[in-house]
Amino acid sequence: MPTFKARLIDITTGEKTVILHEDDAKDMVVRVNERVKLKKEINKIVALIDISNTVVCKGEVGIYEDLLSEFPVKDGDLVEIQPASTPTSVEYIRKKMAGAPLVKGEIYSIVKDTISHSLSQLEIAAFLMAQHYVGMNMDETEQLTRAIVETGRTIDFGETVVDKHSIGGVPGNKVTLIIVPIVAQAGLKIPKTSSRAITSPSGTADTMEVLAPVNFTVDELKKMVVDVGGYIAWGGSLNLAPADDLFIKVEHPLSIDPKSQMMASIMAKKMAVGTSAMVLDIPTGKGAKVEDFESARRLGNDFIELGNRLGIKVRCGITYGNQPVGHTVGPALEAKEALETLLGKGPNSLIEKSTSLAGMLLEMNGIAGKNNGQALAKDILRSGKAYRKMQEIIEHQGGNPDIKPDEIPLGEKRFIIPAPADGYVSSISNSAINAIARAAGAPTNKGAGVKLYAKMGYAVKKDDPVLEIYAENEQKLKCAQIIASRKQPFLIEGMLLEELPGF
Repeated sequence: MPTFKARLIDITTGEKTVILHEDDAKDMVVRVNERVKLKKEINKIVALIDISNTVVCKGEVGIYEDLLSEFPVKDGDLVEIQPASTPTSVEYIRKKMAGAPLVKGEIYSIVKDTISHSLSQLEIAAFLMAQHYVGMNMDETEQLTRAIVETGRTIDFGETVVDKHSIGGVPGNKVTLIIVPIVAQAGLKIPKTSSRAITSPSGTADTMEVLAPVNFTVDELKKMVVDVGGYIAWGGSLNLAPADDLFIKVEHPLSIDPKSQMMASIMAKKMAVGTSAMVLDIPTGKGAKVEDFESARRLGNDFIELGNRLGIKVRCGITYGNQPVGHTVGPALEAKEALETLLGKGPNSLIEKSTSLAGMLLEMNGIAGKNNGQALAKDILRSGKAYRKMQEIIEHQGGNPDIKPDEIPLGEKRFIIPAPADGYVSSISNSAINAIARAAGAPTNKGAGVKLYAKMGYAVKKDDPVLEIYAENEQKLKCAQIIASRKQPFLIEGMLLEELPGF
């Protein structure tokens, strides 16, 4: 077996990868993205190959940071290397690409090899593209969900827990910050493990982090469930579904979200925390992930069937998704609006959506009678009990329970876009609002985002403020202004859209 001198490379790639010199690769008859087995004393590992004639010298092997936890070596150590075979799971990926269904063992093999970094990102991308274009039946989706759970960590809270989830796609969806305290105040246990933003201006964890820390250990989360009935935390450090995190990492640059993968992703994370009942929010409308009611109904019924197979009661709410939820988009702006709503001052659309979804959970779990859930949720909200429960949650998560909405710091660099004409707001572009808020710095800059003064159906006069951009620095504000001028975030009935000069 050929021996090489290790050269450590202080770069993390997200894959188990080594670099060989071009001449050494030719001698071993291996190519880029093929595999080699590395051996040093009792330690062995299989890695993918990069090839260079400048990064390493002939007789050296470049070893990225990713390998060191499993294959500890130092600069100059001698490492034995030989070609390695391709994992069997690659054959199963090809099978799926050809349109054939996969069985339990084949799906488990793909998931296991994904979390062990035995598959390259190209191979994972092929699996996701096969799901996107070929699809998976319900049996496959169930096995994919179970494989993601079985290869990750689970949490046993020791009692019945419930959850609410949204498939996303609509900016400003801060309803979780209202639903969790309502449901917890009603006596249910709702450990809400949320994500950070991937392509949106703010994930639920980003918004909650404005009010309190969101990164906790499992033991800390268990204590919060006992003490206050729920929490709103970030799930990224819990290792609940590591395969899903790796799939999402590849999905993002491809701009795809295969239905089977989305369903498995959501349900695996619910299974991992022992959820017994879940309400699923399916925003529907132009610019949302699901654009028509019939598709939303089909998706909802599929989730209900998958939930039945997995032992989770699922109820779906098809909600209005033609424009942002509430009037704000961006972490601090959304946290401010959520607190205002808990204090009884929020927009009616946000109150209606939050209480309708919370009410569904109350009905499913016998806290409210049929068709009385929303009324009870509204009572809890209007009485101030939900706000006081949110104060408890914030305090237990290490935040200031007495913070007032006006005390939340917002971006100081601001720009107002006025109505160009009298009329009614006829449409709001979700994608444009997302792009503007992200250009302004959200979610990285917590104070960045967009405030909508007028939404669809609102009457406006020429020069009335319609939209305000918030940023934390002047350059980001200018970038957001440029995006706003290009993407037409709103339309007003009767406004001139563009003038084409004649000759």
